[in-house]
Amino acid sequence: MKVENQVLPTPERAMQFFGGAEDGPFVMVNLLKFHDRARYEDGDRGLTGEQAYMLYGEGVRKLVEGLGGKVRYQGRVTDLMLGEVEELWDVVALAEYPSLEAFRNMAMSPEMHAIEHHRKAGLKGQLNIKTKPGVGF
Repeated sequence: MKVENQVLPTPERAMQFFGGAEDGPFVMVNLLKFHDRARYEDGDRGLTGEQAYMLYGEGVRKLVEGLGGKVRYQGRVTDLMLGEVEELWDVVALAEYPSLEAFRNMAMSPEMHAIEHHRKAGLKGQLNIKTKPGVGF
């Protein structure tokens, strides 16, 4: 299995994701890796990557809740029991969205555009994994 953190999806990946059929609520698993120091385009603001991302994260929480979703969990990655990766992610976050359309509208909104510079400055890379409920254990 190849694992590649990215900050932004390729245009092809974004088209594929947002072009998918509407299938109701889903939970996005976010595996986050931060820069040691935030990398703003206009220079150093004295923030760590995590601090910059958390500025974005607080704004996103409000947007998610405003569209009827919820940030379900956020926690620091502390260890790995199974598998192997070159480098662990720093944080895992789970956000529930009411629909793909709601997620798309949020992603394209002026409010998101106003805060995404914090995300880009803070992130070294991430994985976003869309999940659906229904698998019983």
